[in-house]
Amino acid sequence: MTLSADIKKLERRFVPKDFVVTTWESLEPFFKDLAERSIDSRTALEQWMHDMSEVEAVVSEDACWRQIKMTCDTTDPKLEEAFTYFCMEIQPKLQPYADQLNRKLIDSPFTKELDQQKYFTYLRGVKKSIDLFREANIPLQAELSVMQQQYGAIAGKMTVEVNGEEYTLQQAAKFLESHDRALREQVYRKIQERRLQDKDVMHDLYTQLITKRHQVAQNAGYANYRDYKFVELGRFDYTKEDCFQFHEAVKLHVLPLIEKIYQKKKEKLGLDVLRPWDTEAEPEGVQPLKPFTNGQDLYEKSVACFEQLNPFFANCLRKMNELGHFDLESRKGKAPGGYNCPLTESGAPFIFMNAAGQMSDVTTMVHEGGHAIHSFLAHELELSAFKEYPMEIAEVASMAMELFSMNHWQAFFDNEEDLKRAKEHQLERTITIFPWIAIIDKFQHWVYEHPTHTVAERTTKWMEILQEFSTNSIDYTGLDMYREIGWQRQLHLFEVPFYYIEYGIAQLGAIGLWMQYQENPKQALDHYIKALSLGGTRTLPELYAAAGLKFDLSPAHIKTLMEFTAQEMEKLN
Repeated sequence: MTLSADIKKLERRFVPKDFVVTTWESLEPFFKDLAERSIDSRTALEQWMHDMSEVEAVVSEDACWRQIKMTCDTTDPKLEEAFTYFCMEIQPKLQPYADQLNRKLIDSPFTKELDQQKYFTYLRGVKKSIDLFREANIPLQAELSVMQQQYGAIAGKMTVEVNGEEYTLQQAAKFLESHDRALREQVYRKIQERRLQDKDVMHDLYTQLITKRHQVAQNAGYANYRDYKFVELGRFDYTKEDCFQFHEAVKLHVLPLIEKIYQKKKEKLGLDVLRPWDTEAEPEGVQPLKPFTNGQDLYEKSVACFEQLNPFFANCLRKMNELGHFDLESRKGKAPGGYNCPLTESGAPFIFMNAAGQMSDVTTMVHEGGHAIHSFLAHELELSAFKEYPMEIAEVASMAMELFSMNHWQAFFDNEEDLKRAKEHQLERTITIFPWIAIIDKFQHWVYEHPTHTVAERTTKWMEILQEFSTNSIDYTGLDMYREIGWQRQLHLFEVPFYYIEYGIAQLGAIGLWMQYQENPKQALDHYIKALSLGGTRTLPELYAAAGLKFDLSPAHIKTLMEFTAQEMEKLN
């Protein structure tokens, strides 16, 4: 297969080339046409589907740009208004049409004549949407879309002062790598104290979100939002019981490895007791890794790294840069976090992140770069719906890229010792993220199974789950007031509920691909490209199979992958 990053914006054939989404009144005629059009053959049905796909791409891209612009600058009220307008005035009016068009597709006698393999996952998703749709949920979902963004606005204003300078919390985190332990503790406490200031605001926001989400689930006939969300997320291939099995496997096979990692860290730093402000530190005389200086440097080094892996990957980043589709550096007023936002119509996605010069920023960049390559590879698929791939494969795209790219991090480090430390950091992170994924996921199951819980009950349960997955290697004495609100730093809880276990599932897939890569790099990359090129046109187990992987959440499988990762870490020493 010939790969080219010279991505072309989809040609419009149904919507006028110069049409821009402004009001619902200007948009509605396209939906009316689709709703009222007569379909008298399979050919007519496929044309109708292509026209619907085109409108979906136009609307989706407009919504994405509104969100991108708002997260890049949370202080501009006009950008927030534009996003809110879409959520409150356009999206709610779209939904009844979307349901009508879904029913029209499923009810058409010509749907049976479609290639059933090609359209299987698409039609399965359409049926799911029909089952979930309730008129009563439209205003609730509109309110939720706006409320969820309040998290970014609150967190985006959080700054601390260190040595007389103001820093965002992302920027301040770099001081936690300092060999000056007193400075590390001071900055750790400042960051936590700043979070404490907004503790009640975050609690209130989360309580409101839980209440509204529970109402959405009940309106759709579900006992709780967890059960509703599993269906909405299209989790056709695993159950809540599989998630619980994953939690147990993490306790059994990951926590013992983490004990060893932190024990080694304690010895390396020459400490009797390891405190939470020590986990990212380096010993006296060892400078923190400085893989890049600014956003431009991070971009250029990422291109050089991807070039070594596969020139097509580097060209994807170049194309995005040419289009101005990067906002990489942390600054005040910018929403926290990082993301790759697919742009369905123009094809080349947008990468947003908060780089502050740390090793973790390199990981974020190559992670989002993996998502970007997925967007490029799926762009050629003929319908917008085909590009809506499950998150459990989307995160394989990004997490496998973190591991693949390690062999080419010379772009960021010009000496062997720093390169070794960077790889060690990456592999430690690959392992240490598992308990946090299990904690966040288990917490959400409880939260939505008990939607009327009090803040006190929430805090008690959070601490209980946190303890269950905590290592004895880190001493948290006297820090409970900070730990009690630790969940508030996880934006997924507020903005994309239940989207978190995917990282754990995908990390297993990524390690599996990396095992392949260590044996046969070309074959592993071929598998990676093949699986990502399928978009969402296959089931999750089929997408994993295309990548040469087994879709398996069993403790035995997790044990095998953890042992391999531990062996790879040993090789670095």
